[in-house]
Amino acid sequence: MANVTVIVGTQWGNEGKGRIAHQVSKECIAVRGTGSSKAGHTVMIGGQKFTLHLLPAAIVLPNTQCIIGPGVVIDLSILATEIKTLQAMGVKVSPERLIISPRAHIILPYHISMDKMHEELKGSNKLGTTLSGVGPCYSDKVNRIGIRMIDFASLSIQELITRISHIIKIDNVILNAFSPENTITKIHALIDDSILSYRSLIVPYIRDERPILNSALFNDDKIVVEGSQSFYLDVDQGDYPYVTSSSPSTSGTLAAAGIGPVYVRDVLGVAKAYCSRAGEGPFNTEQFGSTANAIRKIGHEFNADGSPRRVGWLDLVRLKNAVIQDGITELCLMHMDDLGKIGWKLGEIKVCTSYVYNQPHNWPITIDYVPIDSENCEPIYKSFKQGWDTSGCTDYNSLPQPAKNFIEFIEEYLEIPVMYIGIGPDVHDLSLIHISEPTRH
Repeated sequence: MANVTVIVGTQWGNEGKGRIAHQVSKECIAVRGTGSSKAGHTVMIGGQKFTLHLLPAAIVLPNTQCIIGPGVVIDLSILATEIKTLQAMGVKVSPERLIISPRAHIILPYHISMDKMHEELKGSNKLGTTLSGVGPCYSDKVNRIGIRMIDFASLSIQELITRISHIIKIDNVILNAFSPENTITKIHALIDDSILSYRSLIVPYIRDERPILNSALFNDDKIVVEGSQSFYLDVDQGDYPYVTSSSPSTSGTLAAAGIGPVYVRDVLGVAKAYCSRAGEGPFNTEQFGSTANAIRKIGHEFNADGSPRRVGWLDLVRLKNAVIQDGITELCLMHMDDLGKIGWKLGEIKVCTSYVYNQPHNWPITIDYVPIDSENCEPIYKSFKQGWDTSGCTDYNSLPQPAKNFIEFIEEYLEIPVMYIGIGPDVHDLSLIHISEPTRH
């Protein structure tokens, strides 16, 4: 009774988890365990682009049962738009195919107001949050005052107004003190605009996911749990405070989906062949100038608003730490085509294999782990002196030898196999499967 595959990011997000989820989710139950609408998973099929924020990537496949799990926080307007957009593109998004857990919590407009106010008050110490209300929503959840999908489906409008009125009393005290223009006063309008208008569309999808999941686990049916964000954004294990408000690690994702670890067969870790990061926080291998420009241009490392992402070389110290703590069994190495072009452009490719740790009040030492004050670490690199061209490659054997050398070095360092290799934007560009078993020490 172990047929659960978990997909997790190993860096800071944008690794390509959606493409991997699409690859492994054929004829299964696909579950989104954690995250919010700010998680963006992109699936490219035959030139058609599907952008998914709340729905599992498997929704674009014909024979999958999809579940938005209890650990997800949901912006109703974004969910409604996503459902309608996919339906207009010919994707069958029906209550028969999609279940929304009644235990999932709802992001409301006052959460967004609180998020903006908190970030403004931090000034130069801002975290680079998306200002989407995710943090305040999770705060209400752990404070046991949140509004769940079951409330949305079953409570009357007056009952919802009463519940929310009690919640925002404290928030309004804070808002009035620091940001009076954002004080919440029009409760009826808030409810009408943000909740009631979405009931007819969304309520049919809300039902208890437990019977289906329990039956699947008991019968050894295939389940794919699709994580969002990534390991170093985990509130417990990541670069605190520059993290998300949930636990996108393997254990956190499973807990949020309601699946015990005993049922897990595989944990697929997804990594870029280089690194990128949106927002603030430590980034030991970050590059600047012409090197950064080359990585960014070739890898198309720009946010949705056109702003550039921070970029740098692959950090194997951090990656191995994620492999160990997440229990990753196979690695999916994405953007191998882009890394080869970067190598041709710059004349070399670097990977970080250890750190010089400038210990506070002590001598520098060389380490191969990620300390809590990782900003005091300087990377030590191994250099690969040539790039490669993956054009026309159809399997692992057809890859250029320099690309194989790079992959095999990664496998030896991490002591796990690289299973999927991404050599292009389309889901069909994941056909390269390298089955090898490096010796585990």
